Amino acid sequence: MAASVDFKTYVDQACRAADEFVNIYYETMDKRRRALTRLYLDKATLVWNGNAVSGQEELNKFFEMLPSSEFQVNVLDCQPVHEQATQGQTTVLVVTSGTVKFDGDKQRYFNQNFLLTAQATPTNTVWKIAGDCFRFQDWAS
Repeated sequence: MAASVDFKTYVDQACRAADEFVNIYYETMDKRRRALTRLYLDKATLVWNGNAVSGQEELNKFFEMLPSSEFQVNVLDCQPVHEQATQGQTTVLVVTSGTVKFDGDKQRYFNQNFLLTAQATPTNTVWKIAGDCFRFQDWAS
């Protein structure tokens, strides 16, 4: 029985971290885009509508190309990733969906998955993006 309580605590912590992270991520994306890559690991990967981008420099170039945005997250879900799958590294899968309006484009639905990993600093734990997968959800009308 104790194991399930521990897992529930683990899930609760993961969800609190995810909630906080998502607020920071989309606010940074919309208002302080130049600072966005600070949320990513040096070797992080991004797959944006099937286009792969890897590493800080490439991520920077990619985000600078995007028009300004207004994101609205409607759904947030998360779950801890078992440490056997991440060599003991504390990792959380975060799934979001909602709407986004890029400047000059109509509002569109999107889905985004983040793989967050905990980076311990002397004073606290910082969550960094190891993997990011973004997809527009446009249905044929």
